[in-house]
Order: sequence, then structure tokens, then C-alpha cells
Amino acid sequence: MRKLQVKVGVGVLILNKNKILLGKRIDGHNKNTWQSAGGNLEFGESFEECAQREIKEEVGIKVKNIQYITVTNDIFSKDHKHYVTIFMSCEYQSGARKPLEPKKCSE
Repeated sequence: MRKLQVKVGVGVLILNKNKILLGKRIDGHNKNTWQSAGGNLEFGESFEECAQREIKEEVGIKVKNIQYITVTNDIFSKDHKHYVTIFMSCEYQSGARKPLEPKKCSE
């Protein structure tokens, strides 16, 4: 039997002039839903560093003023998944906004 593990992620709300940048998920957990940028926290990484890295990997933009918002503890018993997600907010700074992971996000 495989050992179940808790995954720690960081979700980032990117704000730009009273708008929030979201992407439409096309695979995996929460398929066909609108979600914020984010991903798994890597060993030794701060929440802010994870937020910046994930935004660069997924959207290709620069952001500023990254701040902690809240944390959620989500257990999906049926799927045998458990996520602790740290939510951050930031402000769009520069760069062309586009999905850089087309297998995960369609728009």
C-alpha cells in the first residue's frame, strides 16, 4: 500500500487594476474550473519565492508586493488527496500575460 502524503502548495491572486488574473484548468484536479496561478512549495523555498517562481513558470510576468492572505486545509477523501494551500496576493508589474503551460491551462 502506498503512503499517502500531504502536499503543500501556494496559490497566488494576481491583481491588476481591480481585476484578478485567472486561468482555466484543463487537466487533473479541478478540471474545467477557473483558478489562480500556483503550485507545489519546493524544499527550502519561502512562500514568496514559490509565488514568484510559479507566476514566472505559468504566466511569464513580473509581480510586486507579494503578501500572505490565508491558508486552507483541504482533504479529498474520495481521491485520497490532502492539500495545505497558502494563498498569497500580489500586484501585476510588467510582462505579456499568457499561459505558458498549455497542457494545464487553456486561457
